[in-house]
Amino acid sequence: MDSAYRRLVNLGLTLFIVLLAGLVLWHFLLPLAWAAVIALASWPLFERIRAGLRGRNTLAAAVTTLLVSVVLIGPLGWLMLLLGQELHRLADFLAATNAQGLPAPVWLARLPWFGTEAQRLWSEVLSQPQGLSHYLQSALAGRVAFLSNWLRDLSLQIGHRLLIFAFMLLSLFFFYRDGPQLIRQSNAVGARWLGPRWALYAGTIPGAVRATVNGLVLVGLAEGFLLGIAYLLAGVASPVLWGFVTAILAVIPFGAPLAFTGVALVLLVQGSALTALLVFGWGMLVVFVADHFVRPLVIGGATRLPFLLVLFGILGGVESMGLVGLFLGPVLMVLLATLWREAAAGST
Repeated sequence: MDSAYRRLVNLGLTLFIVLLAGLVLWHFLLPLAWAAVIALASWPLFERIRAGLRGRNTLAAAVTTLLVSVVLIGPLGWLMLLLGQELHRLADFLAATNAQGLPAPVWLARLPWFGTEAQRLWSEVLSQPQGLSHYLQSALAGRVAFLSNWLRDLSLQIGHRLLIFAFMLLSLFFFYRDGPQLIRQSNAVGARWLGPRWALYAGTIPGAVRATVNGLVLVGLAEGFLLGIAYLLAGVASPVLWGFVTAILAVIPFGAPLAFTGVALVLLVQGSALTALLVFGWGMLVVFVADHFVRPLVIGGATRLPFLLVLFGILGGVESMGLVGLFLGPVLMVLLATLWREAAAGST
């Protein structure tokens, strides 16, 4: 009786400590999850750097973390620079449109359902000199407080994201530095709790994370590159910027159509209907091949997941966990499939 009582007390104390620790770490789970995903995906790179530095763990962790931060921050900084240039051009275009007016395109009135209303609004706002400024003044009247609150909330969100990014890099450094010891401890605890089953799960998760990163990030970059070439050939202004935006959106399945549809609409407004149709058709072809063949092959082939589980893992992960769910969702589906196969094998 005493032994059973002690086990019950130990279990209660363990659960109490775990729950309190989870409460303390709750707001840091997101940067920890991002750091874990990046560490697992880039672990082979860290091992090569550590071997090149003759096993100096701390230095290798610092160098790898610096490389990861450059890879993450560099393209975003370049994108911000391009966006600043484009916003300057947009401001010049709007100023010229407001001063001189912009005639409505002929095809606008031919659009079904809303063509007449669209042409009327265009004529009132864009065709008349100073029409745009009058429209903006009336639209923004009484909304200064709303815009002020929106800008304040936006600045707070940006600061929050930067803080998450900083904690992610800090966690990533320690994951690299203490990774070998953490792996040994995890294997010991997992083997004690789950026995031989732990080896099956521990050997599945790293490969699933790397396959998901390759299937999402690399395929997304390839989509952005192929569509960026189409933007260049179509004569789109700033094709590199549009290609980069497409690559970012293409990380999420079916996200790239938002970019190339916007490009097609810009071309349509400029009067290049055939070019717009070709860009849209090429974009649909690239996305169809990437999302229905390449991604399932890269992710599902490495993890032995069927297409539906890959798709539901990605989309369901985004819905439930945000962007980090892009990578954690398929990993959870891999674990679910592993449990299923193990149960099916045990019943035969």
